[in-house]
Amino acid sequence: MTQPTAERSVTWYRWDDMPRETVSPLLDRRLITCERMMIAHVYLKKGCIVPKHFHENEQITYILEGALKFHIGDDQKEEVIVRAGEVLTIPSNVPHMAEALEDTLDVDIFNPPRQDWLAKTDSYLRK
Repeated sequence: MTQPTAERSVTWYRWDDMPRETVSPLLDRRLITCERMMIAHVYLKKGCIVPKHFHENEQITYILEGALKFHIGDDQKEEVIVRAGEVLTIPSNVPHMAEALEDTLDVDIFNPPRQDWLAKTDSYLRK
């Protein structure tokens, strides 16, 4: 077992204290990152569309409130509705899009962290 180094420390966060970024009129988010992971609270208003995209990051989506309809794959033919209390895992580089069927609070976990989100270069969300 490896002993922790003096350089590593734990960090405690409260979601309510984290800045809430308005990405588009229908989507806000809060982010917490560490070296190899990112967790986000994503707030989607009913009707919000997250356009088709893919990324190297593995993604776990856990719906706390509301529901999202995902369209999966290049042809978008696979549909999955994820509701409160349910989880969807999306492997690296799998194309997907989402539609908020109602006001939704979604927890997304990424490995590695989404550099496009951190740098605010995620133009597909900012339309």
